[in-house]
Amino acid sequence: MDKATLEPPRIEEIYARKHRIRVKTEAEIDGIRRAGRLVVATLEMVASRIAPGITTEAINTWVHEFTVASGAVPAPLNYRGYPKSVCVSVNEVICHGIPGPRALAAGDIVNVDVTSILEGFYADANRTFFVGEPGPEARKIVTVARECLTRGMQMVKPGNTIGDIGWAIQSHAESQGCSVVREFVGHGVGLEFHEPPQVPHFGRKGEGLVLIPGMVFTIEPMINLGRKELRILDDEWTAVTRDGSLSAQFEQTVLVTPEGCESLTPWDA
Repeated sequence: MDKATLEPPRIEEIYARKHRIRVKTEAEIDGIRRAGRLVVATLEMVASRIAPGITTEAINTWVHEFTVASGAVPAPLNYRGYPKSVCVSVNEVICHGIPGPRALAAGDIVNVDVTSILEGFYADANRTFFVGEPGPEARKIVTVARECLTRGMQMVKPGNTIGDIGWAIQSHAESQGCSVVREFVGHGVGLEFHEPPQVPHFGRKGEGLVLIPGMVFTIEPMINLGRKELRILDDEWTAVTRDGSLSAQFEQTVLVTPEGCESLTPWDA
């Protein structure tokens, strides 16, 4: 019997076999980090151009052209039949809004969700922007959603669990009279668009998979001003709040480090 047979499996091997989670190498993390810098630059470009009268199709054109000119590929385009290069979700749209002729109006909120593939590596992030001067409801839901992401990221460190992340997000959202969407969750990312594990934005402290260094996943809470229920439109992509209330979302791709958490898409909120 050789030495390899006697040694117990490493935690990374257990996670790969049992949970299909690919703990990332330093070289892979560097690649995801480079893709993340492009995603951040893309969001900053969009932020500089958002204004009343701009159509969601124009945002798609900006993102597509910027991504391709940077030597990358927009991951959403043709992914499972999705027809555009970016998701653009306005007001009551929770996620997966398909860009088109809708023009942004003063007081709207708009989420822009960017995923880029650069040299084979994926990074994913989104931000919700104000269009012109926001009203009190728009300001509230965007503030709560941004804080939910911050609190979720603060739970990311070795030894904590995925349930800790969801608990932190859900606790804050509900303390502010808002709700957390259940149907869509965060996910592993980096070597593919969607990888294990799933990362719910609700949950109980101490439950779920234990976090270990080298895990890379998104945290992307979708927070509704009203009830959590949603419906999917006839295009089979666009998710909207069932009660018509506003919804906001913020997302980062995060790495579990030996010390805690590193954002691989560190946009400035």
